[in-house]
Amino acid sequence: MTGYYDSHDSASAGDAERPTTEHGMSRRQLLRHAGWFGGAVVLTVASGEVVSHIADSRETNSVPAAGAAAAANSSLRFVQVSDSHIGFQGPANTDVAGSFTEAINQVNSLGFRPDFVMHSGDLTHLSTAGQFDQVKQMMTGMQTDRVFTVPGEHDSIGDAGRAYRKTFGMGTLGDGWYSFDTHGVHFIALVNTLSLEKLGHLGNDQIDFVRKDLAGLSSDTPIVVFSHIPLFAMYPQWGWSTDDALKVIALLRRFSSVTCLNGHVHQLFTKTDGNITFHSATTTAYPLPKPGRAPAPTPQVVPARQLKDALGIRTVGYRQGERELAIKDQRLA
Repeated sequence: MTGYYDSHDSASAGDAERPTTEHGMSRRQLLRHAGWFGGAVVLTVASGEVVSHIADSRETNSVPAAGAAAAANSSLRFVQVSDSHIGFQGPANTDVAGSFTEAINQVNSLGFRPDFVMHSGDLTHLSTAGQFDQVKQMMTGMQTDRVFTVPGEHDSIGDAGRAYRKTFGMGTLGDGWYSFDTHGVHFIALVNTLSLEKLGHLGNDQIDFVRKDLAGLSSDTPIVVFSHIPLFAMYPQWGWSTDDALKVIALLRRFSSVTCLNGHVHQLFTKTDGNITFHSATTTAYPLPKPGRAPAPTPQVVPARQLKDALGIRTVGYRQGERELAIKDQRLA
């Protein structure tokens, strides 16, 4: 299933091996020519595992040795962007559209054309039609061919995600989930923001989708999972967890390399649990406090000169036949 749009003509493709696109190609064939939009993190896969590098602001325009080798050799490179919150108004960032534009410019200045960009949720702040139109138009300025998205809870306010799916969900399944294959990697995009009590929630239909989706894959297939809310218990007191994620994690245990990429928490965080590595992405909008360091996860006001240090993008690279993904987080500063 796709869940992306062409950044030039907004056309979407059909499901993986079976249905064909409007161009007469299968989804897999199309993805070999596609690009993705996402949160600002760069990942590279080598030897079947995802390798993560966290860059500080001084490394924005340079690639460390390991990252340089991965970038030079990888056959797949994509970008993750997250939590643009278009429509937000407040002192934590008085111009979220401007900072998202800077993130887009940073993607376009990477020195390579990403194969795709994935936006991992909270594209908008209040899920209005105007905000969805604005963020979609802005993302057409990214120099890549395709945009992939998953919804955040801010993209589902008041309508259970219907406006989001109308704009970004064409060709997806259920409430907007999907999967695809490219460059020897299997990707799964999950929706865990619609049935919120306190924690994220997937639901039985989506878990059954994952079970069937993974059934025919060999255990040495690298897996990358996108979601908005973390699939691990980062800080349940603030809802930074998914209550039924362990059912999906159990299905992923047989694979030698699994990387889970999420947004929602507006800060970088990495956790490894056996064969699975979790990477939380930063935001392009405004910082949130670190877990437990404030009464609630509310937008944080920082000195203007420090704001860009808290914002950024992520790039990811993978070379087919290897095990590791190389991840690089870059600040907007």
